[in-house]
Amino acid sequence: MKKTLYSLMLNDEVVREVDALAHRMGTNRSALINQILAEYVNYTTPERRINDVLSAIEQLMSPSRDLVPFFAPNSFSMSLKSSLEYKYRPTVKYEVELYRGAGEAIGELSVVFRTQSAALIEAMTDFFRLWKQIEDAHLYPLTGAKIDYALYDGKFVRSIAVPDHDCTSDELAGALSEYIKLFDKLLKHYLSGRLDAHEVEAAYFSHMRNAKIHI
Repeated sequence: MKKTLYSLMLNDEVVREVDALAHRMGTNRSALINQILAEYVNYTTPERRINDVLSAIEQLMSPSRDLVPFFAPNSFSMSLKSSLEYKYRPTVKYEVELYRGAGEAIGELSVVFRTQSAALIEAMTDFFRLWKQIEDAHLYPLTGAKIDYALYDGKFVRSIAVPDHDCTSDELAGALSEYIKLFDKLLKHYLSGRLDAHEVEAAYFSHMRNAKIHI
């Protein structure tokens, strides 16, 4: 969203209170005043929508025993930690970042893992490649959305496409939460040997067929 510099005459005491509140909220004066005015005229800013979506994800995930959410209000990203069912219980972290601007993607999901086990690295790399193949085969023909993927040392990144239906912040949060839970569950089952590649694909297809919003 385009921003323009404006000059305003404000009472010094009001500015002090605004600055104090902005500090407590982890934001700055301009951002807080912009948000206050937006709320007064009943306009939802991109920053407010992002905060609403991530806050809703935190609430949806909080009861989960498998994924532990971490979210600081007024930020554009959050993380969720999960323990893998593998020998010494290594952890994997899901990072969700949402963008303020409009485009082909509304954000990105990163899967971050740290391990010294060559076998685990190979197995996770195989799963990430399998996941891309599955989405290329089933998601793209359905939505036509261009999704970018990248695989680095210890990190798998997937862009989050614009939802294929108009949705509220709560609905988008629900779609993102269900997607992350599905990914986490199938990753664990694949690494443990409970599911092979064909069974992972079948589970993904079943989820996609029943999902109301595709990202």
